[in-house]
Amino acid sequence: MSFYRTSNSSSSSTPSTMATEKDLANDIVLNNAAEDSISDIAFSPQSDFMFSVSSWDSKVRIWDVQNGVPQGRAQYEHQAPVLTTRWSFDGTKIASGGCDNVLKVFDVTTGQAQQIGQHNSAIQSLRFVSCGPTNQQCIATGSWDKTVKYWDLRSPQPITTLQMPERVYCMDSSQKLLVVGTAERHLVVIDLNNPGQIFKTSLSPLKWQTRSISCYNEGNGFAIGSIEGRCAVQYIDEQEQRKDGFSFKCHRQQVQNNGAAGGRTSTEVQVFPVNSIVFHPIHGTFATAGADGSFHFWDKNHRHRLKGFPRLNYSIPVCQFNRTGSVFAYALSYDWHQGHTGNRPDYPNVIRLHATSDEEVKAKKKTTTR
Repeated sequence: MSFYRTSNSSSSSTPSTMATEKDLANDIVLNNAAEDSISDIAFSPQSDFMFSVSSWDSKVRIWDVQNGVPQGRAQYEHQAPVLTTRWSFDGTKIASGGCDNVLKVFDVTTGQAQQIGQHNSAIQSLRFVSCGPTNQQCIATGSWDKTVKYWDLRSPQPITTLQMPERVYCMDSSQKLLVVGTAERHLVVIDLNNPGQIFKTSLSPLKWQTRSISCYNEGNGFAIGSIEGRCAVQYIDEQEQRKDGFSFKCHRQQVQNNGAAGGRTSTEVQVFPVNSIVFHPIHGTFATAGADGSFHFWDKNHRHRLKGFPRLNYSIPVCQFNRTGSVFAYALSYDWHQGHTGNRPDYPNVIRLHATSDEEVKAKKKTTTR
């Protein structure tokens, strides 16, 4: 099945690291993905074109793309805004949590949703994880109540509860690594071979609040983004961190200021939150998306940008690759970084699906000169 009905892409002998709006012209556009701000997107691990969307309208919707046309498959509701959604490894269940403090699981086969667990405050993030030497599948939830809990789908009581230093703002997992970012810039690393214990805690190397986290495919490190338009590449092993860890600026815009003293024109730099970071499932490169309305693809190993895309008119709260990395989904929706006053009536709730090319997401081989 083709993702696009038609393709008008062209190639160049000297590819640029900056894309244009023409490079986005073939994106499939889902104009009414939700009735309020989109909070999360998750693809099925068993299908290239099926994904769930959580939103502030208290709903989770399941969409499928057939011959380039998005189709709604199902939806279910919470009692308050939904902040996070993820699929089980076998693609049969979808979990979600949000401001009603409830963890729900939707059975894709039966179309039924049920409450599995509950926190004392909003569930900000969740992940399906494999725990211990037996690789027991469970759901890890991170909450504003300053805890991470693990849930067996067969029991309403948590398997284990871990106390966090502060409110959970973001969380991600890969292999046996679970990393939690909390308020006050705390980072908590958990080895899922021993999920009931905290492996290591530290402070973010970035100076401002942590906004996003994504773990490397290999499970040996993670990237974090902050509200100040900056990312950090981190490794669990301290020696590897000293050798390969670094941070860089992104999602910043230069603005001309004509009101400077003496009538001189000056340049100011506006910084925006890095709302979402996701790693390509095959190539290990990663994407960032921000409140400035742009997204970029990066190669952490060679420390450079693979492709930058033009700034769109609205913030991007979340982005996601599908299971093969052939599709990159990103939402154009209000991200609340300016509070409720920034939520204008004309703000869209759109999801765009972009077919990726190797030029955009595959790491370039390092060239050597004599």
